Amino acid sequence: MAKPLTDSEKRKQISVRGLAGLGDVAEVRKSFNRHLHFTLVKDRNVATPRDYFFALAHTVRDHLVGRWIRTQQHYYERDPKRIYYLSLEFYMGRTLQNTMVNLGLQNACDEAIYQLGLDLEELEEIEEDAGLGNGGLGRLAACFLDSMATLGLAAYGYGIRYEFGIFNQKIVNGWQVEEADDWLRYGNPWEKARPEYMLPVHFYGRVEHTPDGVKWLDTQVVLAMPYDTPVPGYKNNTVNTMRLWSAKAPNDFKLQDFNVGDYIEAVLDRNLAENISRVLYPNDNFFEGKELRLKQEYFVVAATLQDIIRRFKSSKFGCRDPVRTCFETFPDKVAIQLNDTHPALSIPELMRILVDVEKVDWDKAWEITKKTCAYTNHTVLPEALERWPVSMFEKLLPRHLEIIYAINQRHLDHVAALFPGDVDRLRRMSVIEEGDCKRINMAHLCVIGSHAVNGVARIHSEIVKQSVFKDFYELEPEKFQNKTNGITPRRWLLLCNPGLADTIVEKIGEEFLTDLSQLKKLLPLVSDEVFIRDVAKVKQENKLKFSAFLEKEYKVKINPSSMFDVHVKRIHEYKRQLLNCLHVVTLYNRIKRDPAKAFVPRTVMIGGKAAPGYHMAKLIIKLVTSIGDVVNHDPVVGDRLKVIFLENYRVSLAEKVIPAADLSQQISTAGTEASGTGNMKFMLNGALTIGTMDGANVEMAEEAGAENLFIFGLRVEDVEALDRKGYNAREYYDHLPELKQAVDQISSGFFSPKEPDCFKDIVNMLMHHDRFKVFADYEAYMQCQAQVDQLYRNPKEWTKKVIRNIACSGKFSSDRTITEYAREIWGVEPSDLQIPPPNIPRD
Repeated sequence: MAKPLTDSEKRKQISVRGLAGLGDVAEVRKSFNRHLHFTLVKDRNVATPRDYFFALAHTVRDHLVGRWIRTQQHYYERDPKRIYYLSLEFYMGRTLQNTMVNLGLQNACDEAIYQLGLDLEELEEIEEDAGLGNGGLGRLAACFLDSMATLGLAAYGYGIRYEFGIFNQKIVNGWQVEEADDWLRYGNPWEKARPEYMLPVHFYGRVEHTPDGVKWLDTQVVLAMPYDTPVPGYKNNTVNTMRLWSAKAPNDFKLQDFNVGDYIEAVLDRNLAENISRVLYPNDNFFEGKELRLKQEYFVVAATLQDIIRRFKSSKFGCRDPVRTCFETFPDKVAIQLNDTHPALSIPELMRILVDVEKVDWDKAWEITKKTCAYTNHTVLPEALERWPVSMFEKLLPRHLEIIYAINQRHLDHVAALFPGDVDRLRRMSVIEEGDCKRINMAHLCVIGSHAVNGVARIHSEIVKQSVFKDFYELEPEKFQNKTNGITPRRWLLLCNPGLADTIVEKIGEEFLTDLSQLKKLLPLVSDEVFIRDVAKVKQENKLKFSAFLEKEYKVKINPSSMFDVHVKRIHEYKRQLLNCLHVVTLYNRIKRDPAKAFVPRTVMIGGKAAPGYHMAKLIIKLVTSIGDVVNHDPVVGDRLKVIFLENYRVSLAEKVIPAADLSQQISTAGTEASGTGNMKFMLNGALTIGTMDGANVEMAEEAGAENLFIFGLRVEDVEALDRKGYNAREYYDHLPELKQAVDQISSGFFSPKEPDCFKDIVNMLMHHDRFKVFADYEAYMQCQAQVDQLYRNPKEWTKKVIRNIACSGKFSSDRTITEYAREIWGVEPSDLQIPPPNIPRD
């Protein structure tokens, strides 16, 4: 097999990334050398690769700053409605290459770096991922920021600057081990600290009702220090801002208590305040009711709302004097989008500011709050919904508890008037859940306090209306919407798969990069022999390149013509990595039973992180690695089946594996995955999907035609019927000999000979309390996988389906998603206005 071309070797080929002008290249070289000179400390005259990375990052950043200032000036002059996307997670990944792509600088930088005797790809690999998110929710926020800038919206992302992001995953003896992700260790070239905008955030204390209004007194203050990161749109000179807050103790923190006491101890106690922004909670789709987490949620909300109100009041570039004092127009100038319930405290906090501080009357304040806030729901799993103990609120946020009680009382009065005597309905719809431990249901608070509530795929939004928030939907059906998720085609095609992007550009031009629906123009080429060959060639090159990466990292010999069967996402029972494991074990048994038979060779890759406290998820990782140990070392199997657990799956690894995948596994139990966005990335990059009718898979099948995906398994209504009847795993175990054999092998220690009981918890769960019905879909899954094999034997027909999928993936651009949010929730219109670049004088 030929060695794959590196991206650098492809440099001379005409590329969608734009031909570099000689002037640009010379300018980049000059700037790079200047930055390198100032990066190197006086007593060091030998530069390290990291010095080169920082010099390049600062060179690229120079191109951002002028555009960034100009964009913000432009917003202050136009005074548009501003969009505030509040999220406790922003899973940004790396920034260097994305910035070069969006500014059209990639080729100039590539050429300049090459002329200096360096390799651009090697420098890009030095950058740490900004892993400030767990998975889908945080990555979606990152895609949305890219789209909002590309669509010219005056938008701001607000979150927390975690000192430690999602942990680094190491696999030791097959088990996940967590390591702290010290991503800021070498500094972050993209952020700018803004101490002049530092703000106080209050906790604890007591509430006093006085004739002059309500006072929240004797609080403990923590300062919120903003760090700004530029967010460039694609080739439109717009640069928006992501502002992340870091916690700092005030200088007198604890010291007033220590006039006579221990000064040293008091200074050390500053850590208590600063712990708020120390670490991201590593749970995905699971609620952990820790006080520190509630502090994080209030911290980001309190700092952000002060900032929003300051900007609303001044609205003049470089001016901080209030221009507006009346809040009547607040919802016309401000939209706050709550990314799940994590920033739900925005609702009572905005009420507190309006009523207690700005002296707006309650009903008017409530009207303003509702018109301003909108809520996106991301999950229907009950264990993921946030329900905070009232006792914790009482201590930490006493005034907010009063406000929530008042909001709830008015809400219940309204419901009682409409449904007299329906006590059960009042109980179901209350924000306060009675019981041994009184709790605040944050999702109910969000629904009541928002003018729009949306799910993130059509099927999910229907479930939200019909079950999770059924009572609320009956009350205010006009509130409920669907906004199917999307991904940015800049990072998830142009950046990670330049070969495919170039192949598409040659056929239909490059407008699809900002209007992905134009991929439909590829449909007439589905049977075009040359295009089929070109698309297949790109995939093969991507597979060769990824094979080389795997062999280097895992010391496993990969067969690059095998089917790359990829299942990457957080490890969770509902995502059913166990169903995939059962398929692998069954394939292994078939090869062992009949080694002379022709099998379609597969390289099965499973990757993802397990929450550190999630025992079953960690056991699933151990099972995958244990199956791999047996399969990969069995000489009878040879290169027909390999199983690799991809360690430390993260954004930068996704950018490598997704372009190389042939088969994308999206096999959650119907009705459990709200949307999924990995499924969209694989579709756009030319992998075929094997999946259930769940989340966005439903709409992918609708766009491309169900016959162009491999759809199997129970539908939502089948799952509900099975629940009513009672799911009995043993029935399937007894009636399916291959399933029984696989389960017995896992149970008996065939894959864990040194610890025969290692997987007894998995088997016990599957047999007796499997909420996600793995066995019920096993037979359909096996049959569907046989169809996958059959099609893979016919490369031409396979590639035709691939082209059809790519051509039909246009709907799944986050540009389309954000355009819908803008028009149907925020009441703003995207703009294709080009802000003039910094080198052109303004009118």
